[in-house]
Amino acid sequence: MASAAEQLASNLNFSAFLKADELKKRIWFTLGALLVYRLGTYVPVPGINPDALAEAFRNAQTGILGLFNMFSGGAVGRMAIFALNIMPYISASIIIQLMTSVSKRLEALKKEGESGRKQLNQYTRYLTLVLAIFQAWGISIGLQGSGNIVSEPGLFFVLSCTITLVGGTMFLMWLGEQITQRGIGNGISLIIFAGIVAELPRAIAGTLELGRQGAISTVLILTIIAMSILVTMFIVFMERAQRRLLIQYPKRQVGMQVYEGQSSHLPLKLNTAGVIPPIFASSLLLLPATVLSFQGQAAGAPAWLTTMSAMLGHGQPLFIALYLALIVFFCFFYTAIVFNPTETADNLRKHGGFIPGIRPGERTAVHIDYVLTRVTVVGAAYLSLVCLIPEVLISYAAVPFYFGGTSLLIVVTVTMDTVSQIQGHLMAHQYEGLIKKSKLKGGRR
Repeated sequence: MASAAEQLASNLNFSAFLKADELKKRIWFTLGALLVYRLGTYVPVPGINPDALAEAFRNAQTGILGLFNMFSGGAVGRMAIFALNIMPYISASIIIQLMTSVSKRLEALKKEGESGRKQLNQYTRYLTLVLAIFQAWGISIGLQGSGNIVSEPGLFFVLSCTITLVGGTMFLMWLGEQITQRGIGNGISLIIFAGIVAELPRAIAGTLELGRQGAISTVLILTIIAMSILVTMFIVFMERAQRRLLIQYPKRQVGMQVYEGQSSHLPLKLNTAGVIPPIFASSLLLLPATVLSFQGQAAGAPAWLTTMSAMLGHGQPLFIALYLALIVFFCFFYTAIVFNPTETADNLRKHGGFIPGIRPGERTAVHIDYVLTRVTVVGAAYLSLVCLIPEVLISYAAVPFYFGGTSLLIVVTVTMDTVSQIQGHLMAHQYEGLIKKSKLKGGRR
């Protein structure tokens, strides 16, 4: 028999959406905030020669700049005020998460609840500012040394460019928090999602133009469309997949009331690490190509750097092998950071829960770790497969980054999370309506 929550969820429809005034306000606020973000990606940094920038970026976008340009919605190619996008904040969040497993003080803050979470968020903001300043300063120095991109090079340009880019990142961080609080949630993810989706029509148009010119065959274009649909379906299936551990709670007595034993499940996602592994793996492997692009001419670069860049080019066996190895490594590494089997086992024991046939405490932690490791193996294989197939197309068919596994993962997972958030708001609205009706009936009696 379906639970009350499942029955309520099955009754959600378009008419329920029309009655949810609070949800509609949140959606309009989210759309307005994303519109502000998109307008900011077209406001250039002062002192930039757009023609020289476009020419330089056309030669350099095969490296990590192409990946960052995809995440920023084209802001890097235009060197807009949002060129750094929200990436410094994401890096700071990951670093703080890593530090919580090393620093006892940060780990204690994590266990303090809401107050500790606010303090960790404050540390994340400070670290975001430091990383943004470092990256913005490096970009401004790199722009000065890349030909005639800067109209008037000098200290004033470096300072103004740094302040502008840092200000853009801090504004986006604030905007993402506002979307999370006053919008439909997942503000940071929605900003990245909006950047990718906004540039997707241009990527599709460019691919079709290549087909019209004969650079890409019609069969390959149809293959790309079919592959995108199949990979999207596969991502949805795998992201929803879980390994559920049965948890039993014994019979207990509270005062004169005796409560029967209950059972629940501990869900373990197949892909606990999310999109972090492919993002980190791509960033590390594309660094040599990016360094070469800032050299201006490949002939002036060191021989070892030229050789490394050639061996780590798209489609090269070494690139694919290292790409898969890094994805697998970051899958296990990040999963170990965000999920602690020992802490989970301790929480179960404190609340009287246990896994049938497993002794509470250390044995439960070992069992959860064993199951999590097996699940992570499947998740790592899934991420590797999703990222490898588009990588082959990018390498041998000149398909844009937007059809890569990382972009598909981000678009699909953020869409699923957003739909879940909307469903949650609709269910909350339905519950409020039921409570009001019950109060009215009780008053009439």
